[in-house]
Amino acid sequence: MAEIRAEEPASTISKTFLIKPKLKSKPRSLPQTAESKYWSSFKSTKIPNLVSSISSLSFSPSPPHLFAAASSASVSLFSPLSLSDGDVSPSSTISSFSDVVSSISFRNDGLLLAASDLSGLIQVFDVKTRTPLRRLRSHTRPVRFVKYPVLDKLHLLSGGDDAVVKFWDVAGESVVLDLMGHKDYVRCSDCSPVSPDLFVTGSYDHTVKVWDVRVENSRSVLEVNHGKPVEDVTYLPSGGLIATAGGNSVKIWDLIGGGRMVYSMESHNKTVTSICVGRVRKENDGAESMEDRILSVGLDGYMKVFDFGNMKVTHSMRFPAPLMSVSFSPDCRTRVIGTSNGIIFAGRRKGKENVESGRVGNVLGFESISEPERRVLRPTYFRYFHRGQSEKPTEGDYLVMRNKKIKLAEHDKLLKKFRHKDALVSVLSRKNRENVVAVMEELVTRKKLLKCVSNLDSDELGLLLTFLSNNATMPRYSSLLMGLTKKVIEMRVEDIRNSDALKGHIRNLKRSIEEELRIQHSLQEIQGIISPLLRIASRR
Repeated sequence: MAEIRAEEPASTISKTFLIKPKLKSKPRSLPQTAESKYWSSFKSTKIPNLVSSISSLSFSPSPPHLFAAASSASVSLFSPLSLSDGDVSPSSTISSFSDVVSSISFRNDGLLLAASDLSGLIQVFDVKTRTPLRRLRSHTRPVRFVKYPVLDKLHLLSGGDDAVVKFWDVAGESVVLDLMGHKDYVRCSDCSPVSPDLFVTGSYDHTVKVWDVRVENSRSVLEVNHGKPVEDVTYLPSGGLIATAGGNSVKIWDLIGGGRMVYSMESHNKTVTSICVGRVRKENDGAESMEDRILSVGLDGYMKVFDFGNMKVTHSMRFPAPLMSVSFSPDCRTRVIGTSNGIIFAGRRKGKENVESGRVGNVLGFESISEPERRVLRPTYFRYFHRGQSEKPTEGDYLVMRNKKIKLAEHDKLLKKFRHKDALVSVLSRKNRENVVAVMEELVTRKKLLKCVSNLDSDELGLLLTFLSNNATMPRYSSLLMGLTKKVIEMRVEDIRNSDALKGHIRNLKRSIEEELRIQHSLQEIQGIISPLLRIASRR
């Protein structure tokens, strides 16, 4: 409160004026959280020119953690280290497939790669030489997934459209177990991170089954119902929880608690196609720690990061195409996402290799020359308002189209003003039968059509009768127009008798109706001739 005093020679008058406090301006955008900054720090690199949809992605468990991408009838291998240099070409390609590759999986030492295709064949390759070492064929339908156990080098897991899950002895090229329990296509699987004998499978029959190879009767030891066709399933690092994806939801289940659903995340708008486990770096009291997250992608083009410890979505990212697969590297520095149009969006995060290379340079006495710092753009700079105007769109840019304004026709404007008769006359003069019928149906809905007919003058009534004589017998409009014709004649019979022009319209209308009746009689006669012949032919 501020006081301003004005002195006068006779007396002193004191006045008090209120001073409004200065309000803090609201931020233009919400502040970015530490976790959002972490996921945004992955430098995105687009890998184009693959043939078709990226059906599967997998990282090698051993450094430098190569990743493989299945596209059409080939598997491409990429080095994450080349992404930092902007090199998007594959380091090698495996193309010895006769059909579309559906799934790929690295062995836990990174030396072997298993791949399945839609012909029902599973092949095991040497990663270095790309030589096929084993060919496993037992499935009678397309194979949809192949998986190496996390703690086992000798066996392999597969399943497909024959609804059978097979446990293979890779060295002997033989099936150890045939696990039959699903009633529809088996689409996905994952192996336990804590036991070499446990794994889980998901199917289009909405169920997720937990299997134990030590069980003698080859039955599942646990079953949960996702409620939608299951597209993907993954074990969480503890081994006691699993995450399932199907429909537009990702659900978390407690296996130790008997298959109890812990949480259901439904933040996607379309089908969730793939999920994986990623890790985020956290700082607590100066100490760094890693926390696990669920990464999910869907046909809506979104990647969601889900914190299953706090049960909330912590980050979301949009891509310009439906997403089919996602994978995260074991060293937590590379994230790859495959789309339906054959493009891989690979994100590489800066790590220790850059710091170490800088230290080596300083030790040798060759310090890197830093680029001059560029001034930060601020709203007070002229360049701030002209940034990006000289940029040209690239092929992969997402184009935002503005909706064009709909130009209303004259009869639509009249209907909006409730000038029903004028709207009917206007559309009759245009001679567009679809628009005329649409306006009549709108007037029927408003219960104003007969009132409009009663208010028409002789010329306007002539337009209506001309339209009825030309279109009343059309099967598409006859249910409305024949009833209207009857009402018009009943209501305006006196006007028709007193006008020769209107009588002419009535004669034309009568002629068209008689012609339609003759056509219908002829069709009935033809039907009577053909029906006995068809009955005789059907008995032979």
